[in-house]
Amino acid sequence: MNIANKLTLLRVVLVFVFMGIIWLPILPFESSLWWALAIFIIASLTDFLDGYLARKLNLVTNLGKFMDPLADKMLVTVAMIAIIDKGYLLPAGILPAWIVVFILLREFIVSGIRLVAAGENKVIAANYLGKIKTVLQMLMIIVYLIPVEIPSIKGLAITLAFLALLFTLISGFEYIAQNKHIFKHND
Repeated sequence: MNIANKLTLLRVVLVFVFMGIIWLPILPFESSLWWALAIFIIASLTDFLDGYLARKLNLVTNLGKFMDPLADKMLVTVAMIAIIDKGYLLPAGILPAWIVVFILLREFIVSGIRLVAAGENKVIAANYLGKIKTVLQMLMIIVYLIPVEIPSIKGLAITLAFLALLFTLISGFEYIAQNKHIFKHND
């Protein structure tokens, strides 16, 4: 297993560490939030680093193409659910659940397309808009997790939430359009 894939697997492990810190009452909530924020940032950085290393060192593998987007979805989904669950305690407030629903629906559709493609022995890598979507979602989560009262934090958080939603929808529609051939069947 190459270094890029190891970083992706580290991100998956960090998802479970993040969950434990957010949901197990080990530390006072503010301390837990600082730790969760740090873990989320580290996990997010592994996303950029594994992709960079895979391309720079020619370490792109089918495992990486499959696991990287899955690890991203796990990290972002868990964090968004935590923000909905604990939002009443967060300075930035609660992430609107309906935004998360649209984000998750897009992810289910894209994952479904990837499954159909995999059944045909094809691996579909993430596209550029999908990468922008991921960055915006991660920035949104970071702002929501900041445990400090900052005057404009609620406005910034909701602005990032809407931008993340917009790019999530645009990238989802583009992904469907680019891969509609997957559903064409020649009899």
